[in-house]
Amino acid sequence: MTSPNQAKTNLMNVLQRFSAQYVSQYQKVHSHLPIIDMDNDWLSPCEVSYDENEINNRVLLKDQTFWLPINIEAKDALSFDNVESALDLILHKDIKTYFTTLYSDSLDATCDEGELSLLFAWNKDDFARLQENLIGHVLMKQRMKQKETLFFAVTDEEDMIISVDNKTGTVWVERVGCEPHKQIANSLEQFISKIMPVTK
Repeated sequence: MTSPNQAKTNLMNVLQRFSAQYVSQYQKVHSHLPIIDMDNDWLSPCEVSYDENEINNRVLLKDQTFWLPINIEAKDALSFDNVESALDLILHKDIKTYFTTLYSDSLDATCDEGELSLLFAWNKDDFARLQENLIGHVLMKQRMKQKETLFFAVTDEEDMIISVDNKTGTVWVERVGCEPHKQIANSLEQFISKIMPVTK
């Protein structure tokens, strides 16, 4: 049986591997790193410095920057303690590992059920916003007397999300406001292991 620490390490490894595959595929298609519009009020450790030639060569516009998913350092100490306190609920360890492993923009992927975008925090402030959204989601589930789930991805279908069952750690497709209706993996590690990056 896998220990909790080993399970955490395994999930971190598959997330880091997937993000590296995403960047590699993006570079094959576009011949450069992913690009995002710059926002001086919304800076991220993901942003990569670049040479002025990149602008002169029209790879970047003046208000754009390259970026990369990066590992969240232990010193950043991102935690879900405040969420658990607000909800009086222990969150499944996998969802805590998922959202504290990488800073990143969303990463597009495909699986047997269709296309999706994995959600991550862009910076510390975005992590706080993400926590608020998760609290709102769980409170809605409790109000509707549905089992508690925690979303980590959106799909190309409106109002359809991919979430983790907070009790079991299984991965489900659910329509916002409804009970999860289709289990698609036994764990987050298993799910991330079988999806493929999509770069546009």
